[in-house]
Amino acid sequence: MEPFEIQILGCGSALPTTRHSASSQIVKVGNKLHMIDCGEGTQLQLRRLHVHFSHINNVFISHLHGDHCFGLIGMISSFSLLGRTSPLHIYADALLRKIMKPQFDFFCKGLSYNLIFHDIDASQHAIIYEDNNITVETLPQIHRLPCCGFLFREKPKKRHIIGEMMEFYKIPPYMRTGIKEGNDYTTPEGEIIPNSRLTRDADPSRSYAYCSDTLPCPQNNAIIKGIDLLYHEATFADDEKARAKETFHSTAREAATIAHDAEVKRLIIGHFSSRYTDESILLNEAKEIFPCCELAGEGKSFIL
Repeated sequence: MEPFEIQILGCGSALPTTRHSASSQIVKVGNKLHMIDCGEGTQLQLRRLHVHFSHINNVFISHLHGDHCFGLIGMISSFSLLGRTSPLHIYADALLRKIMKPQFDFFCKGLSYNLIFHDIDASQHAIIYEDNNITVETLPQIHRLPCCGFLFREKPKKRHIIGEMMEFYKIPPYMRTGIKEGNDYTTPEGEIIPNSRLTRDADPSRSYAYCSDTLPCPQNNAIIKGIDLLYHEATFADDEKARAKETFHSTAREAATIAHDAEVKRLIIGHFSSRYTDESILLNEAKEIFPCCELAGEGKSFIL
């Protein structure tokens, strides 16, 4: 099975601390790396965690608050200094292109690679990216400005061929692709060999959703229902629920309720307020609602 892994680069909120970096993470699917958000200091985290810069194909920006995009201009510049040649695709609100143009014109003249912007509408649920292995969908969020989460979903996989049966029926190699896709096999004598005799079930498709920053969005539960892994912001503990509502964030208990109601398999909470020097209070509150919960942390990897 190909890798499907989430690596946390930063899981703090607006103020970076010595314990947490600003929001950013890497989603590795197969041999491609996709970045979600790019807060201040992201490229330093890439260095510390030995992430290959050149393998990052796409950057998905959830919204235009600094703790989610201040690291972008520096990273783009560094990629060019390192001689990158492959294009870098950035998926973000159309305003990002306008905001960054003066910075590009001044700091990033003569990039060694093409920078390609894809404008997204954070208010709509839509597929914004697709390759041979995955689709990426937007998840509208409720925040102080346009904001969306992202849902990474593997495409259905092909069935596994049983090599012994291929040899037994002397099936030509060129027919393997069709059999993997579910076709039966007809022998030269006209006997139909059902696909179920020639193959095993395909590996289940995996899925991952990222939701930050937002008030709880139960309207997305149907979209993320049953996914393998959910990252949901949990900026505050429950005793700061009023503050969370005022700033359009979620508490750990609210994040766990979303995970419970959407019947996801695992939950990661992150985007921690700088007021917490020990996030165990957040974890304990979340686990009261959804036991299969873990804290995000710089350098942590979650494998699907």
